[in-house]
Amino acid sequence: MKLHELRDNAGATKPRKRVGRGPGSGTGKTGGRGIKGQKSRSGVAINGYEGGQMPLYQRLPKRGFNKPNRKAFAVVNLGLIQKFVDAGKLDAEAAITEDALVSSGLVRRKLDGVRILAKGEISAKVNLEVTGASKAAVEAVEKAGGSLKVTNAAAAE
Repeated sequence: MKLHELRDNAGATKPRKRVGRGPGSGTGKTGGRGIKGQKSRSGVAINGYEGGQMPLYQRLPKRGFNKPNRKAFAVVNLGLIQKFVDAGKLDAEAAITEDALVSSGLVRRKLDGVRILAKGEISAKVNLEVTGASKAAVEAVEKAGGSLKVTNAAAAE
């Protein structure tokens, strides 16, 4: 095979549509835009406009409330902590703080704190110090013989 014999696969490329190049091309004169009206002219920006009918985004009801100052927690499940302890990425003997979770790679960033949830099993005896935890997570850690210390009482609901 030579350089001049290289070809793309059949159907991989489509030729560019050359509009406004005479009546024989099929897209001459109006260039596929029809006759007159806003859409036939340049500089049209009517996304979401429905010809005077109430647009869909205005017809749908507004629901709920978005709290502007809500806290975003990095969520960690107990099963993942157990997995990292088994893999040797977390030291179960030392106290596991939020910084230790970040440095191990279990949490990417702390955000407003780390919150522990009870999904998964934990069998290692770990001492956790985090911003928040669910009640079930606290029970599961204590059942395994460890302790879970919540530093911020507001986050532990």
